[in-house]
Amino acid sequence: MTAKVREPENEDDLLHYRLSLRLGPVHARQRLGIEQESEALILGRDKRSFHLENLTNAPSLIRFCLKAVGLFNRAQANSRKLRTTHNTFVLPGLPSAFEGFRILHLTDLHVDMDEHNLQAVIQQIEPLDYDLCVLTGDYRQLTWGPVEASLDGMARLRSAIHGDACAVLGNHDSVRMVPALEDMGYRLLMNEMIPIQRPEGTIYLAGVDDAHYYKAHNLQRAGDDIPAGAISLLLSHTPEIWREAAHAGYDLFLCGHTHGGQLCLPGGIPITLDSDCPRHLGRGFWRVNGMQGYTSPGAGTSVLNVRLNCPPEVTLHTLTQGPE
Repeated sequence: MTAKVREPENEDDLLHYRLSLRLGPVHARQRLGIEQESEALILGRDKRSFHLENLTNAPSLIRFCLKAVGLFNRAQANSRKLRTTHNTFVLPGLPSAFEGFRILHLTDLHVDMDEHNLQAVIQQIEPLDYDLCVLTGDYRQLTWGPVEASLDGMARLRSAIHGDACAVLGNHDSVRMVPALEDMGYRLLMNEMIPIQRPEGTIYLAGVDDAHYYKAHNLQRAGDDIPAGAISLLLSHTPEIWREAAHAGYDLFLCGHTHGGQLCLPGGIPITLDSDCPRHLGRGFWRVNGMQGYTSPGAGTSVLNVRLNCPPEVTLHTLTQGPE
């Protein structure tokens, strides 16, 4: 006798039902449970927890310090001066069908943080030419609370993105956003892989759930079906799993999370990266154990819409076999 599946009775039930179907019941329960527990801590039921962006007075404190040294206006203006950074990955084993393949990389958008910044991102990407857009998390301003404002911003951004858009979640993002983002046309990679196929070759794109706070990433589940020797690209919100990813055999690794430091000393030296990784992995191109990676400083800001000595960027990656 087949057991009947209980029909959703309200919006919360419908969300849980959709997430269970989409992610599997264990992943859905894990992510939702940690989010609910985290929100309880943030709202003050546990005085032991600390995270800068969750302190209600953090923006005021940073604003006061910057104004005190006469840098606030400059730092705020810097946060809206986006640039397009070009990076090239040389992959001798790249199928010839993907020679010159271009990937637009967006990350740490925090679209409900600053309307001026969101408009700057949209204007920056509209004229760009690329084959695929990837997004590596942190679409919401806060790490808790409502998601509607961030979803509205992501919908407007999606209308400016040409073609396919594949994404992963960050530590600021709620798993409750997944159904709505996918309804907009984003393809969420939740410990999953998809082949990118052309008539004369295939490369493989994998993505993992947040590895920074939620620790919900699963590299094995994401990559087990990638054929040995095939070119593979991993999307992760954070660079923190660089060692695991390299030993798992990924060729390329795209991430964000660090904001490049956001507020840096002269010379671009970050005061903090809020990430458990070596400092040379905190921004830009890097290579470890045969894997090439790129940590974008992101297009948005966290806590306060300010930047010093760390320009925001959207990144265009070009894949090539290298010189003939």
